[in-house]
Amino acid sequence: MTDQHARTVANMVVASAAVAAAYVVLTTPPLRRLAIAATRLWLGASVPVFLTHQLQRAWAESGGSVRRT
Repeated sequence: MTDQHARTVANMVVASAAVAAAYVVLTTPPLRRLAIAATRLWLGASVPVFLTHQLQRAWAESGGSVRRT
């Protein structure tokens, strides 16, 4: 078995396991609610932090300074 063939087989195994896990989560109501809650938590926490970081970085790279009154 070549290295490329082994990688292809491994990728197919991982992909089929992901599809099976998604099917179980989507067809089981408690797991579906847990997945939705986890997605909301992730989006609610990480996206604003990322955007804030990018805004601060863009401001610093543009040469902007903080106005102090």
